[in-house]
Amino acid sequence: MKIKSAHFVMSNSDVMKCPSEPIPEYAFIGRSNVGKSSLINMLMDRKNLAKTSGRPGKTQLINHFKVNDNWFLVDLPGYGYARVSKKDKNTFQKYITNYFQQRQQLLCSFVLVDIRHEPQKIDLEFMQWMGENEIPFCIIFTKADKLKPKVIEKNVSEYLKVLTDSMWEEAPQHFVTSSSKAIGRDEVLNFINLINEEFFKAG
Repeated sequence: MKIKSAHFVMSNSDVMKCPSEPIPEYAFIGRSNVGKSSLINMLMDRKNLAKTSGRPGKTQLINHFKVNDNWFLVDLPGYGYARVSKKDKNTFQKYITNYFQQRQQLLCSFVLVDIRHEPQKIDLEFMQWMGENEIPFCIIFTKADKLKPKVIEKNVSEYLKVLTDSMWEEAPQHFVTSSSKAIGRDEVLNFINLINEEFFKAG
């Protein structure tokens, strides 16, 4: 898929106020320091589309970006390390939960995990919740440029084994990426394009 246009549309904390256009939507979510904004900028081939920050927890709203005028990329608040009060965290969790459970345009979500670390409890619990609520998602492993190929292969294999041993017979589809090296860009965009084609063909 070629990215011809990508622009910010709106931010809000109420799923009922999200764009009403009946076009495909893809959400990106992960722990606050997983490199989500950098990944979005890399996928869209834009330097500052999503705001990057050295301070975890910068994204605190549901952010909609319209891509190629026919689908939405959604940047959701990270979880785990946001420097906000417990009350604010509960508020985030509520509107993120509402978004996933109520957003009919959402065709697939991407859960980001840092490929350098072993499976984190907070990520596994979130994936389990997604599975229990029958919300389709893929895993995106980030920061692959930090490791050698054999270590990447080993870490991915061990991560997926944890999922199949504890949650599912078959692990979700996954992608290995690096924002700085543009690794995995074509694979993720081609996957989205394939779903888009099926969506518009059916419609």
